[in-house]
Amino acid sequence: MLTGGECDAIARARRLGPAIEAAADTIERTQRIPEPLLSALHAARMCRMLLPRSVDGDELPPWVYLRAVEELSRHDASLGWNVFVANSAALIAPFLPAETARTIFADPRAVVAWGPPNAATAQAVPGGYRVSGEWHFASGSRQATWMGVHCPVVEPDGTLRRGAAGRTAIRTLLFPAERAERIADWQVVGLRGTASEGYRLADLFVPEAFSGTREDPTLRREPGKLFAFTMQGLYAVGVAGVAFGIARAMLDAFIDLATRKTPRGLERLADSAVVQAGLARQEAGLGAARAYLTATLAEVWEDAGDTAPIDIPARARVRLACAHSIAAAVAAADFTYKAAGIDAIFPGSPFERRFRDMHTLSQQIQAREAHFEAVGAILLGSVPEVFY
Repeated sequence: MLTGGECDAIARARRLGPAIEAAADTIERTQRIPEPLLSALHAARMCRMLLPRSVDGDELPPWVYLRAVEELSRHDASLGWNVFVANSAALIAPFLPAETARTIFADPRAVVAWGPPNAATAQAVPGGYRVSGEWHFASGSRQATWMGVHCPVVEPDGTLRRGAAGRTAIRTLLFPAERAERIADWQVVGLRGTASEGYRLADLFVPEAFSGTREDPTLRREPGKLFAFTMQGLYAVGVAGVAFGIARAMLDAFIDLATRKTPRGLERLADSAVVQAGLARQEAGLGAARAYLTATLAEVWEDAGDTAPIDIPARARVRLACAHSIAAAVAAADFTYKAAGIDAIFPGSPFERRFRDMHTLSQQIQAREAHFEAVGAILLGSVPEVFY
């Protein structure tokens, strides 16, 4: 059951639909979210859905967040992707000192962007860290007010800092976005509007207070069920929301096309038994995947505590439901693209960009087929020490 405030978040996302649709070509071409749409996104609090209430966030349940991201992504996947990434990065707030989190997120237009960890390291120095290097895949960095890096820490004696279970500790360092040198290198097949570019740092000093670690869920300072979920699990929820939005838009576009199109020498698409059965199967598959993911998130939420992180079997349930949802959405997109025939291949069609976007999404870490193997091993009793 959704509360009034939670329903309102979904409604706010839905109301942005026409403006997103109108700006989609501009987002693809310029790799930016244009004004006044960007301001409307912030006014609708779309980048604060997973932010703690302690820093003026909405701290929504993950299934509500899922539906809001889907609503945005129906109209433009790149915008939906950047909103999901902004919300995912906001999950660092519970792992920062309270004053630091307030400093970063006091601006109602605050957005954090970063790239995944790589070989770069941070040098521990008095009062903080010095870091140099180059990172990539920083989705939404053109809208970011703060940026970050995730890297191992080299102690003054030259050893690597260790964390839980003796593993190399990965520290997140945050700094104002203007301190990064941008690398305009996002020339890709799909999700072009995300501007998931690279960036460089040269001997940047980051104070200790502007650092934290997202590795260990037990280190969070914020209570609450939302933050009992792992950050990587909520990342996967966001990707599933984008995938659902793309698939839903493609199925709706195909239904519209099928009622109008009669292929040469054949009956109207809508009158084809093959098309009818295929469409019904994809509708059922997509709807079942959404219901399964929604139910899983709600059940895990119900059992979650305010302080302890969810356990590994619960993390595996979230991961499985997300991986299954992404696969179902990809299957629906593939069906509509193939069934639409020649109408799908032209730029500007309701299918071409979304097909490219979906198959760019499908290459991302959250869509890996290996997730099924990892969860299957857990279901069969092989529980690892670490699972995110």
